[in-house]
Amino acid sequence: MLLQRKFLISLCAIVLIGSSNLGHTDALQDAINSPHRSDENRARDTWRHPSETLRYFEVEEHMSVIEIWPGRGGWYTEILAPYLRDRGTLYLADFSDDMASGYVDASRKALREKLAKSPEVYDKAIFIGFNPGNDEALLEGKQVDRILTFRNAHNWYMYGGGEKNLEAAFAKLFAALKPGGILGVVDHRLPEKADDSAQENSGYIKQSTVIAAAEKAGFELAGSSEINANPKDTADYPEGVWTLPPSLRLKDQDRERYMAIGESDRMTLKFVKPE
Repeated sequence: MLLQRKFLISLCAIVLIGSSNLGHTDALQDAINSPHRSDENRARDTWRHPSETLRYFEVEEHMSVIEIWPGRGGWYTEILAPYLRDRGTLYLADFSDDMASGYVDASRKALREKLAKSPEVYDKAIFIGFNPGNDEALLEGKQVDRILTFRNAHNWYMYGGGEKNLEAAFAKLFAALKPGGILGVVDHRLPEKADDSAQENSGYIKQSTVIAAAEKAGFELAGSSEINANPKDTADYPEGVWTLPPSLRLKDQDRERYMAIGESDRMTLKFVKPE
């Protein structure tokens, strides 16, 4: 009788855990399947694995989340905004005002115009500014549960003066994250055997470079995943990572070859801010 009772208790626990996970997964999948997402962005799910990636970073619908530099197309914004809209808070850390340039201004304008077309999805998203090179806090007086940055670390390295700017970026992210919170990083991965100089202009960055900068800021590496890996990517192309789709900077030159490789090999790193 005692064994039977223990079995029933264990079974109930399994069912409850399963139900909890199912609820989280369904809400996230609903956001991924939402009809407001552009066909162009949806077509890249095969390469960017949004469901697996956001679950790996343990993003839940009731959390406060900062997305760093969402870009003009707001690829992950399309998913995070509806997912967090009712129970959580989404901060979009776009380029800050002091970064004005033709590219920056066009990107900021395009993203805001995109969001304005679907207020029922994006009306609760909050814009803030982020520039690793200035002294302004990412989120003054507040801290969040999760910070996510997709394919930005290489930009901080390339355009901001290498490791120093990369470390400055991570220091700002560290300050804006709650103790115990998670920082999720995805970026184009340069093979460790490659020369360090390739990080300066290829769009790729070494995983070890990213980890070292994050740890210097105070983060602890909680794990790494091959969710977004692509072993076909050799990271040694004439136009760097932009040789591959979706950019295809060489246009029709060797197009079939680069399409067969697919999108870049990407690191997926999970850091935690110590309690």
